[in-house]
Amino acid sequence: MTPSIFAAFWVVSILFIITPGVDWAYAISAGMLGRVVVPAVAGLLLGHLIATLVVAAGVGALVASNPAVLTVLTVAGSTYLLWLGIGMLRHPPQPRAGETAGSRSWARWTLKGTCVSGLNPKVFLLFLALLPQFTDPAAAWSIPAQIMALGMVHLLSCAVVYLLVGFSAQAVLQTRPQAARVVSRFSGAAMVVIALLLFTEQAIH
Repeated sequence: MTPSIFAAFWVVSILFIITPGVDWAYAISAGMLGRVVVPAVAGLLLGHLIATLVVAAGVGALVASNPAVLTVLTVAGSTYLLWLGIGMLRHPPQPRAGETAGSRSWARWTLKGTCVSGLNPKVFLLFLALLPQFTDPAAAWSIPAQIMALGMVHLLSCAVVYLLVGFSAQAVLQTRPQAARVVSRFSGAAMVVIALLLFTEQAIH
């Protein structure tokens, strides 16, 4: 693989990452709750890594060719996003400056982050459509190895952007409770809207 391929993929990847969505909403909510940004982002990255592994293993193509499996994935992911969004609307996260997060809290935020990104069908579909396009069958590396390398580029960019989002939310919103509530409700509403759009898309198809 050439540096130009990595650069081209990075441009497409970073455009996807910097577009606010469910991952951003989750990172922001973690930032407002204090010292859980790192485990929350770690969970998001783990979800993206799982999607990369699935595509690299060739399972992604199998899932894409089987409408029933893809429908189950979409419905499961949409239901989880809807549940999270409603929860944030009903109980917006409140800033808790200086709060110490225990190991249980860290594990919970990591697991939730993994589910947020890992069950997001848009992430999986993007990887399925995007990663293979930047591979070269004639390259010295195998196709799975190339996909994993591209996935690592994506994960590194995700880590930088999501950590910036989370820590920025922690710095800006922890001293502004009213603004934090507004952002929380907006994030929750965004999750609900995305979930409903995914449900509608499935119903149409």
